[in-house]
Order: sequence, then structure tokens, then C-alpha cells
Amino acid sequence: MNFQVPSAMTAYSIGKGVSLNDAEELEAALHHIGETRYHSLHPFHKLLHGGKLNKGQVQAWALNRYFYQSTIPLKDAMVISRFRDRATRIEWRHRIEDHDGDADSEGGIDRWLKLTEGLGLDSAYVESTEGILPATRFAVEAYVHFCRDKSPLEAIASSLTELFAPNLHEERISGMLQHYDFVNPDIMSYFKRRLAQAPRDANFALAYVREHAMTPEQREQVCNALIFKTNVLWVQLDALYHAYVEGHIPPGAFVPERN
Repeated sequence: MNFQVPSAMTAYSIGKGVSLNDAEELEAALHHIGETRYHSLHPFHKLLHGGKLNKGQVQAWALNRYFYQSTIPLKDAMVISRFRDRATRIEWRHRIEDHDGDADSEGGIDRWLKLTEGLGLDSAYVESTEGILPATRFAVEAYVHFCRDKSPLEAIASSLTELFAPNLHEERISGMLQHYDFVNPDIMSYFKRRLAQAPRDANFALAYVREHAMTPEQREQVCNALIFKTNVLWVQLDALYHAYVEGHIPPGAFVPERN
């Protein structure tokens, strides 16, 4: 008996009756995906932003999320490698600089380490990624592989979760500063910076898919790429909830100190 791994076209469903006849319908479908699937809806985020977690649980979230943040430049380098078009490479290149920084300025990874350090985590331990959850590692690596193996159009489309990020960042900044006495504005600098960076990145990616997804089939690929990315984000929160809210921490993962 032969088994086939389903393609992105068949692995997900953007919903019955969704029409993708032109760029306007594509954009409407993408926003619907964000409204129904973005990880801002996850129960773990409700707990995090509502002040319902203890310090150890917040540490676990920041520790695991570091692996995602630190892998973004690798993903973006993979995307750049898919394009012979110089203009696209130049446009995408600043994303790596935003996260890696350079000799004269800090990047997003530095700002995330400022967050984890401010939460009381040792930076060497965070950077080692030894304590992250298995699901975190699998999900993030799957994202890199997606950008390597799928079409360049799908690789760019998978970044479109940035369309919905600014509202989440605003909610996170206000909620965490309001509810946690161990959080201060300085360690939240990553999210403040992304309030400007994410819309710029999302606008380019949206314009790109609107222009280059020229058939209903390609527009469906774009939608399914975004659904895949929302799943990558969602499953990381599933794992955090299972481990640190329900208390099923897997062997080798970070164990918070008792409060």
C-alpha cells in the first residue's frame, strides 16, 4: 500500500465557499484566517496578558519563544536563498538585520535576551536552548523546512502573520506591565520595536502575494501557507499550556523554581 503526505493544497482548508478569484478576495481570505486562527486567540495568551501566570510560567514562555525568535534570521536567510531577483533579496535582507543587529546596534534577539534576563533567566542557558519543549523545537524547525521546500511564493506568504502582530504586541505590553510586578518597560523593548517593524514587513509581503499569486490555485497556496504558519505558532502555545499550566513538563525541559 502506498501512502502520500498531503500537499499544502489538501492538508488544510480555508473554508467552504471561499472565493479566490482576484487579489481583493485573496486579501479578504487572509484577514479571515488571521481573525479565526491567529495565536492571539489561544488560552495561554489570555492567561499571560491577563496576569494569571506566575513568574515561572512567564519564564517558560520567554525561554521557549527565544528559540523561535533566534531562528527567524535562519528562516529569512532561507527565503532570500530562494530568489534570484536582487530587489526582493535586498528588501528581505533588513529582516535579518532587524533580528541579528550589527556591530553598532542591538537587534531583536538582543532585546529578547534582555527580556529573559529581566525575568531572571541565565542568558547562557537561554541561548543554549537546552530547556525548551520538544514541540517548540519541532514546530520552529518545521517552519524553516517549509521555507526551504515550498515555493518562494509560499515562503513569503508564511510570514503574513505579521499582519496581525501589532495588536497582539500592544495587548502584551499593556497587559504584562499592568499585571506583573517583575516586568518593567525596559525589558519589553522587543515588542515596542516590532510595533513599527511588523507593519512594514507585512505590507511588503502582502503586496508581493497580491501581485504574484495570479491564479486561484496560487492564491490557495498563499492561504494555506498562512494557515501553516498560524499552526506553527499555535502548537507552541499548546505545548506551553500542557507543560506549564496543566503541569506535564517533559523530561529535560525547563522546570521553574517554586514560588
